[in-house]
Amino acid sequence: MLLYLDIDGVMVPANSWRRPEILDDGFPAFGPKATEALQKIISSTGAGIVLTTSHKSRYTPKEWRGIFKKRGISVNSIKRLPENTLQLNRRDELVKWFNTNPFHDNFIIIDDDKSLNELPQFLKNRLLLTSGSVGLTEYQAEEALRLIERESHELA
Repeated sequence: MLLYLDIDGVMVPANSWRRPEILDDGFPAFGPKATEALQKIISSTGAGIVLTTSHKSRYTPKEWRGIFKKRGISVNSIKRLPENTLQLNRRDELVKWFNTNPFHDNFIIIDDDKSLNELPQFLKNRLLLTSGSVGLTEYQAEEALRLIERESHELA
């Protein structure tokens, strides 16, 4: 199980009127509700993370593990999409990735980018779209678990 995960607008609510708290590792604190929701998904599924965030290349996977740990999230594995040197939008970046790389049948995409509504259907069926100003919620964690369960039954 893999979670293709954005950070801004998912783990860190994107509110223009409030600067996020920056922790001593130089990265913003995750929202407490988003932290609980993501940990629930990971604990229930054993999912690994594939970072899709624009920040993905700023840190090594080992540093990302430390960032998640410092914020109270125990991650089994962290990978990241390659650096977006072509400056593709998120939708095109994901489509390119899935068209050129073998992927697990069991995955979901968690992001706030509305352009992902235009994903091909096989990807959109696995999309959990958050509100950027709110981030990942408990309700959406439950929705993710239902989506994962549905996908698991379809694969069986």
